[in-house]
Amino acid sequence: MPGVRDISAEAFIAAYSSHLKRSGKLEVPTWVDIVKTGAYKELAPYDPDWYYVRAAAVARHIYLRKDVGIGALKKLHGGRNRRGNRPSHHGDASASVQRKICQSLEKIGVLELSANGGRRISQDGQRDLDRIATAVVETEREEEDEEEDEEAEEEEE
Repeated sequence: MPGVRDISAEAFIAAYSSHLKRSGKLEVPTWVDIVKTGAYKELAPYDPDWYYVRAAAVARHIYLRKDVGIGALKKLHGGRNRRGNRPSHHGDASASVQRKICQSLEKIGVLELSANGGRRISQDGQRDLDRIATAVVETEREEEDEEEDEEAEEEEE
């Protein structure tokens, strides 16, 4: 059975974020349309669904590792802090955004607090993520089969 490790990050995150949005269970804060995702950013994200995408990325990241804290997520989702004519450095993402995403995922049962500190994936969350990954693999196979059928029809002509 294919898991989260077996498919590309981009395909999984897109599928899981759309699943989170469709389910409507993920609690989205009221400030998501005006907040910046880091102190080094100039503007808020253009994508109105960025919170779901970030939540899917966080869930995948924690699935692939054991215990992940907010500091590790800050570093992961950080970016280049452009400092004018001085050299650029890495800037961490907003800890508040990472924390709220983890809390939202905890409320729907995907994550749980770890005894060692940080958060880890729950059994229900692991089952959900594996189910989404299997669905993505199946849709990719169906698309490949359709393309092969079309190519075979073109060769016959």
